[in-house]
Amino acid sequence: MTSDHFQDSCGVFGIFAPGHDVARLTFFGLYALQHRGQESAGIAVADEGQITVVKDMGLLSQVFDEQILASLSGQAAIGHVRYSTTGSTQWANSQPLVRSRNGDSIALGHNGNLVNTSELRDELIAQGVAFVSATDTEVITALIAHHAAGDLVSSVREAVSRIRGAFSATVLTGKKVVGFRDPFGVRPLCLGTFEGNHVVASETCALDIIGAEFVREIEPGEIVYADGDGLHSLRVELEGARPAMCIFEFIYFARPDSIMYGRTLADCRFEMGRHLAREAPVAADFVIPVPDTGISAAIGYSRESGIPYTEGLMKNRYVYRTFIQPDQHLRELGIRMKLNPMRSVIEGKRLVVVDDSIVRGNTTSKLVDMLFGAGAAEVHLRISSPPIMFPCYYGIDMATRAELIAASKSIDEVRAHVGATSLHYLTLDGLQASTGLPRSQFCRACFDGDYPIAVPEELAMCKMRFEKGAENCIP
Repeated sequence: MTSDHFQDSCGVFGIFAPGHDVARLTFFGLYALQHRGQESAGIAVADEGQITVVKDMGLLSQVFDEQILASLSGQAAIGHVRYSTTGSTQWANSQPLVRSRNGDSIALGHNGNLVNTSELRDELIAQGVAFVSATDTEVITALIAHHAAGDLVSSVREAVSRIRGAFSATVLTGKKVVGFRDPFGVRPLCLGTFEGNHVVASETCALDIIGAEFVREIEPGEIVYADGDGLHSLRVELEGARPAMCIFEFIYFARPDSIMYGRTLADCRFEMGRHLAREAPVAADFVIPVPDTGISAAIGYSRESGIPYTEGLMKNRYVYRTFIQPDQHLRELGIRMKLNPMRSVIEGKRLVVVDDSIVRGNTTSKLVDMLFGAGAAEVHLRISSPPIMFPCYYGIDMATRAELIAASKSIDEVRAHVGATSLHYLTLDGLQASTGLPRSQFCRACFDGDYPIAVPEELAMCKMRFEKGAENCIP
């Protein structure tokens, strides 16, 4: 996925493991989730009832060093890596967030977006609750903290029953770690064990890196919590809720080595490439991926078509968030900071170029120009997802329909805009078949406009706008 593409919001991790270095385990768990967010990182640790939080802007390795990790001792921890979808990129919006509840502290990290934030925020402000950031996460934290009746789990249950949208979250108190997932299961969350202790994480790859064993996915609407008495679980039922995991987890967001719905995502992406080859065969010399997210699908396309697979674009794997800004000339070059074409492979060749999606089309245009500039004879784009026609309200950073090139142009018009020799998107049926799972398990609203969670009219009208200036729409 190239730089004009959207991004998922965050990665979360939590562990209850007395006697272990929970801060270091959380660091490595987040390291495996770094692809889910590169704007800020944070870890909260509970030690004898006291919560300590370290967080800052930047990559995990920019925020934490050996000295900081050594200072974070405790029995339980949660961690977070963030890519902003609500709230600007600033320290106040980094996570975990901390609030006082009945004289004790709680810390919370969240992945996803709410659709009823404004309503809940106004209600809390009317009750005298102060806010310091612009995030959905602070609303969730405030709901839990200011629900004084009952214990923490009762407060979490009350919050889950009231918030609407996509959310997977971890909560830390002095005595327990809580993980919960929205009743539609839009954002992923899984459960693991580590030497008899319990771990929750956005993806199974975070369990793998610390040597934890994957147990199962946390169910939609489920709240799990680990404390000195072991693991506990309860459910929040919401009328009309159905499983609706974001299908872009399968296409792009999650790491290919992660497992969701019992499927290894690299295998699903390989199948997407095979379906592409069946749907849109073409005479070519090489199949090349747009790294890294096009790799598995490109291998599948090559295997099915018999066209040799090769690397034609080299990725600079160290271009993430940086505090050193490129000069104007490098900004204009844009995509060259991330990808460099191999002329010796490309020159004079007919290429099948496999990428996972096209959103705005600007960076794809630059990529095609770059390939022709390196001597490609033909560039046949094959996209392992259908055209993105509708905006997302559940945690994907694309503002309005006006930004989506496929919402206002035909496939041939998109092909002409990006300058490719040919263009084919994977059909929705082909995508669904590649997952090996029924349509009823997913949210596919960005492709078909069928939103599983009701969206307030004001927000819906804002994001559906096509007119000039709609990209600045703030509901």
